[in-house]
Amino acid sequence: MLFEPFRLPSGLELPNRVVVAPMTTYSSRPDGRIDPEELEYLARRARGGFGTVITAACYVSPTGHCFQGQWSCADDATLPSLTSAARAICEGGAVSVLQIHHGGRMCPDHLCGGRGTSASEVPAPRPNASTPRSLTNEEIEELIAAFASAAARAKSAGFHGVEIHGANTYLLQQFVSPHSNRRTDRWGQNRRLFPLRVTEAVLDAVGPGYPVGYRFSPEEAETPGLRWADTEDLVRALIELPLDWLHVSLPRYDRASLVGDFAEPTLARLARTIGRRVPLIGVGGVKTRADAEAVLALGADLVALGRVAISEPEWPIRVAEGLAPRLTIPCADAGSRLTIPTGLERRIYEVKGWFDVDDA
Repeated sequence: MLFEPFRLPSGLELPNRVVVAPMTTYSSRPDGRIDPEELEYLARRARGGFGTVITAACYVSPTGHCFQGQWSCADDATLPSLTSAARAICEGGAVSVLQIHHGGRMCPDHLCGGRGTSASEVPAPRPNASTPRSLTNEEIEELIAAFASAAARAKSAGFHGVEIHGANTYLLQQFVSPHSNRRTDRWGQNRRLFPLRVTEAVLDAVGPGYPVGYRFSPEEAETPGLRWADTEDLVRALIELPLDWLHVSLPRYDRASLVGDFAEPTLARLARTIGRRVPLIGVGGVKTRADAEAVLALGADLVALGRVAISEPEWPIRVAEGLAPRLTIPCADAGSRLTIPTGLERRIYEVKGWFDVDDA
């Protein structure tokens, strides 16, 4: 099944079930345009046999700028940049997906133009986190419109689809979580309201038949925090919308409950809840063909590869031929050897333990 074509509900056929997971590259230009090095990075993975390539998170508003070197889809001036990325992926033979994003309280003040914003004035549970400003009703509506405009921009730029980033502690998750959302108005009384409004606005902006997916994290470690009941409630609402996939964010594809609420793999529980109503992308520590097939066996329809798609740009080709993929990063010159943009290469070598690096 892994290398067979897969048809999305919208009718778009994916060349296979193997996806490049969205990964931050720290490599775009200061004005939010994509760098030519990053275009080559995307193109090589597309040529390497991945059926779908999901881009790094692209901010929909300057207030959502979250990483140094993050790229932008916040206005029409970014269209040439977006078009070049879509073209690089498509010409490589893969389906292209733009991930649209707002960092919320995770945005450093110096990147987002001042004090970060969130559902409530609750800082992230991390060292030296600043306290965000609570978004007003008017600002919430503006951000819903910003996500919709970014999705329409992606369609105009030639992307095959968009993925709404509602995972990894960023803004949409901040509204779902009882840790970050302490509001008493309608945005707090129904914590799934904001992500659902964003999703509906995106679907309206791109029109019927254009693929839209949603990424989410199932649990949070903090108390109060996101729990399975919250996620199940959100997922049951999302599968009522005409989405083309749901994409769970997990550090390990076979991980059980983060907080010990259940022992079975979260991926299997999600697959049962979704019941094939919407395709499910599984992810998390996938390295080998056996890992990828285990993801499908747990109930996912598609499998996303993260770090191994960096260390082995031709993973699908090699694995389909029965060859072992490269699981480590060269001790030097990874950028040129693996076609990795400079910002990402620097980060790989700086963050000890993120990747396994060759001794010589």
